[in-house]
Amino acid sequence: MEDKKSIAEPPILYTDNIVMTTNVNGLILDVCQRALGSKNFRILVRLGMSREHAKKFVIKLSRLLAMTEGNTQTRESRGN
Repeated sequence: MEDKKSIAEPPILYTDNIVMTTNVNGLILDVCQRALGSKNFRILVRLGMSREHAKKFVIKLSRLLAMTEGNTQTRESRGN
């Protein structure tokens, strides 16, 4: 029997802040959320990618935002 936790969809984490760090090899996004009752942020996810992948990500994100402007909901297909 499969463990249902391993096949469950991951939770959606909302962000208050994203810190971006770059170097010649790529980009790191620290996706942060304000800690309750504090002015401090905690890192929820650290996402790293190559500079080439980051450029593709920016293009796709820009297209998705432009295409869905004014819409209340969308779901981009995974793997594109």
